[in-house]
Amino acid sequence: MKYFVPLRLLACALGLAWLAGCASQRIRPDAGLMEAQAQRERSLAAQPAWALKGRLAVATPQDGGSGSLEWWQDRDHYRFTVNAPVTGKTWTLEGDATRAELTGLRAGPVLGGNAAALLERELGWKVPVAQLASWVRAARAGTQGELVFRADGLPASLLEDGWKIDYPDYFDGTTPALPRRVFASRGGYRVRLVIERWQTP
Repeated sequence: MKYFVPLRLLACALGLAWLAGCASQRIRPDAGLMEAQAQRERSLAAQPAWALKGRLAVATPQDGGSGSLEWWQDRDHYRFTVNAPVTGKTWTLEGDATRAELTGLRAGPVLGGNAAALLERELGWKVPVAQLASWVRAARAGTQGELVFRADGLPASLLEDGWKIDYPDYFDGTTPALPRRVFASRGGYRVRLVIERWQTP
């Protein structure tokens, strides 16, 4: 026991030093970084069809949930399938910019005109579905997003529509580079996505 406190303090000190090192590597945007990001976003826009597999966790001020996620996207068309092991339920959200259909939670499908509103009504999850298709690939959904960059020129964080999105790390060997983890937060709402595999053209 006499070694417990010093080791704990050492671990904390190392952790703080690591965080300080990470913080020092964050770079405010300049014209060169913003042009490189604009080119990256144009390259991503030229690949409108993609898919990913990973793990999703959503936390709200009242509740939350988690599960494995399979996400398919082709322009505005999307399909999310979430398998929640705690509840034993598998549900699918599918649609486009004008319609959404949620199946697996009730006896029959539940329809809506807006995917985000449908998820909030049925699950209590506040998830910006339309913007996530851009954010998950470390791209801005509009033109007003505020970016902070890593030392390698990739986005470290994005502030857009009141949400803060962090990109702790990226996969190697993808062109353009794609995130491995995406953490989004707004007030008491949190969305954490750990991506296991990307499928791109």
